Amino acid sequence: GFMDYQVNSCVFNSTDPKDIEYINSYYYNKIEYARFSSSVGKFVGFTKHGVYNADKWNSDPGQMAARRAQKETYCVQNIGVWYSNI
Repeated sequence: GFMDYQVNSCVFNSTDPKDIEYINSYYYNKIEYARFSSSVGKFVGFTKHGVYNADKWNSDPGQMAARRAQKETYCVQNIGVWYSNI
């Protein structure tokens, strides 16, 4: 069968928000085809399908606002708990 999935992650080396990166990756059959990175500030496509979707998502102001907010709502809100468990 085929598998399509997303992975959300926070990359950090301290609890300081400037040291935190939010990454939202899209995979199909274990191949990453697109990614949003808070450091880059937009989606980047890695395959033909990924470039198509990244262009579409990047042109949607609502999608971009939601993804950019994820660093604060997903990473920064939880980083204290995660950091203390390391």
